[in-house]
Amino acid sequence: MAITATCSLSLLVNTFIFFFLTSSEAFHLYPRFPGKLARSPKTLRTKPYQYETRYFDQRLDHFSFSDLPNYRQRYLINTDYWSGLNGMGPIFFYCGNEGDIEWFAANTGFVWEIAPRFGAMVIFAEHRYYGESMPYGSREEAYKNAASLSYLTAEQALADYAVLLTVLKQHMSAEACPVVLFGGSYGGMLAAWMRLKYPHVAVGALASSAPILQFEDIVPPETFYDIVSNDFRRESANCLNTIKESWDVLRSEGLKGDGLLQLTKTFGLCRELKRIDDLLNWLDSAYSFLAMVNYPYPSDFLMPLPGNPIKEVCRKIDNCPSGSSISECIFEGVSVYYNYSGTVDCFELDDDPHGMDGWNWQACTEMVMPLSSSQETSMFPAYDFNLSSFQDECWEDFQDFTSYLKKFGSNIIFSNGLLDPWSGGSVLQNVSDTIVALVTDLGAHHIDLRAATGNDPDWLVEQRASEIKLIEGWIKKHYEEKTAVSSM
Repeated sequence: MAITATCSLSLLVNTFIFFFLTSSEAFHLYPRFPGKLARSPKTLRTKPYQYETRYFDQRLDHFSFSDLPNYRQRYLINTDYWSGLNGMGPIFFYCGNEGDIEWFAANTGFVWEIAPRFGAMVIFAEHRYYGESMPYGSREEAYKNAASLSYLTAEQALADYAVLLTVLKQHMSAEACPVVLFGGSYGGMLAAWMRLKYPHVAVGALASSAPILQFEDIVPPETFYDIVSNDFRRESANCLNTIKESWDVLRSEGLKGDGLLQLTKTFGLCRELKRIDDLLNWLDSAYSFLAMVNYPYPSDFLMPLPGNPIKEVCRKIDNCPSGSSISECIFEGVSVYYNYSGTVDCFELDDDPHGMDGWNWQACTEMVMPLSSSQETSMFPAYDFNLSSFQDECWEDFQDFTSYLKKFGSNIIFSNGLLDPWSGGSVLQNVSDTIVALVTDLGAHHIDLRAATGNDPDWLVEQRASEIKLIEGWIKKHYEEKTAVSSM
């Protein structure tokens, strides 16, 4: 299965250029989950769970005989709970997404919490071109040009995971131990795709907040920004209307003689603003990320935030001091996302604290996810996505993806919360008896994968219990099939 399309490198590069030539504005070019963030506190690098850091030599290209250098893939492993070979304890394998793997390990408490119950080994594998898993010896060389970036694909990443798992199981004499895949967001997409592409490697996958349908002609392109807007609308119509009005106001201010300088001061930027689009993109990202992590309790997954952060943003905007400009009110609101801790002196619009810049390449090549915004239903500026010139064969695999899932797939959980804007591009209905959708009205971005807290609502506790029951069923069936084969 080609994850999106088997396009040539030249076509991918042309696609990248196409975005910049056909877009009328600098933002809304491509989805980021997540992307650019403000300068973030060092606490994001905490290590709440114990593991050993190891490295594995991977081929740079799994699908050719090219003489290319290997690269060292980082992975995190914990065997404290593993019941070992006698108990044939399972292996819980997290498919790393677009960032430092330690960051995802710290924010996927569910896997760590259920590992003792299953006697499971835990592995978090880092995605190529992210964190410390850099081909060509350094980030600078890996990101040097289109040729060096051409091996940054989901297909190559999935092959990395399959090879890593196969070799590790051989070296540990654990071939009979079942593997359960986990992943959130892009990692969830990888977990689902891996279960489809390598069904012999894993017995099942929990794909949380995985927008595998967010591609051309599968879901309406307005879906993502409509859900973001609805998340704000449900808190305050005035807040939504203020944000909607702000785009034209900010653009007009930026056109004044000293407008960019004044906006630099208003928004506390570290460097003088050179283009108004850079500021608009920064705001667009904040609203989108707020919708993604609109958890009912405080969190620091993307940034340190209060519980129900959109409610707090709208409270700031709605209660903006009398006489304040729209720009000042917007800054009050967005500061909840970028500076809730109150420790940031100024904001860097192009900071990348989690090392996720590689997603820009992926989003402009094989992960082309059309996004539009409607004047009537969205708080964002009206924008029509245009990809008509892209070759039809690039999307053949996506014309009837549900049928593909039903025909070839099994043992996949698609979990989604409807507050999450990426839920609109995920699987929200059961596809078959073994490909199930767990959907919650009030869930945010892969909240089920986060660590349990005393503030977890009942529906979240019940959802996790359902996931555990399904995983237990996969493993039980695996053991039964192994026993049946050995007794023949």
